[in-house]
Amino acid sequence: MIRVKKFGVLQTAKVVAIIYVLVSLIIILPFALLGSMLTGEFFPEFADFGAAALLVIPILYGIIGFIFTAIGCVVYNLIASFTGGIEIEMETATK
Repeated sequence: MIRVKKFGVLQTAKVVAIIYVLVSLIIILPFALLGSMLTGEFFPEFADFGAAALLVIPILYGIIGFIFTAIGCVVYNLIASFTGGIEIEMETATK
């Protein structure tokens, strides 16, 4: 039995923030392009919004992911200090 006693707050938050940015880019890309095309056709004054959203939303998503992951790690570390942490059972893979 292995126990997760503590998370490195900043390192975990950095990794999760990068994952959030990459995932949001995959999700937002089609919507931003479609929105840009539709907006440009019906509302030309908002035609650049899709391109701006493509840059701004993933960055904001990453920042928010970093903050909330850091908070979650701190809370987990506090709770784990009282409870001992989450137990994980692992086994060695055999061929």
